[in-house]
Amino acid sequence: MKLATLCYLEKDGKYLLLHRTKKENDMHAGKYIGLGGKVEPGESPEECVTREVQEESGLAVKSPKLRGVLTFPAFAKEEDWYVFLFTVTEFTGEIQPCPEGELVWVDKASVHNLPMHEGDYIFLGWLNKHENVFTAKFNYKNGKLQNYKLNC
Repeated sequence: MKLATLCYLEKDGKYLLLHRTKKENDMHAGKYIGLGGKVEPGESPEECVTREVQEESGLAVKSPKLRGVLTFPAFAKEEDWYVFLFTVTEFTGEIQPCPEGELVWVDKASVHNLPMHEGDYIFLGWLNKHENVFTAKFNYKNGKLQNYKLNC
């Protein structure tokens, strides 16, 4: 089981997304995703998301808000992933180049036009509909979404 974080920074009706174009052997190659990464030993999800956003963007986040917990059984290399989903509206600093790809601000209404994992379109829609923390399970096979289940 792998623990990870995923964060969507929000500003002026836009999300900050990472277009994954630079990392070798990347399970997210060519896709637009939020910022985040693996939770390190001894690290809380909040500490992880704060560190990962800083490393990937140069931005210092304030008060990451937990929005969901997502389960991805056998997502990559038959490993189960548990992902803590955050949003952030308060941050400081200037965006720095990312070693994993290009950082871009995208209108929330336009994210469905970008290449993303199929489940991302679904849970991004939930961010606008659900105030409370939600949990969900997304089943993929060979990179294709098979089914999903939302638990509120």
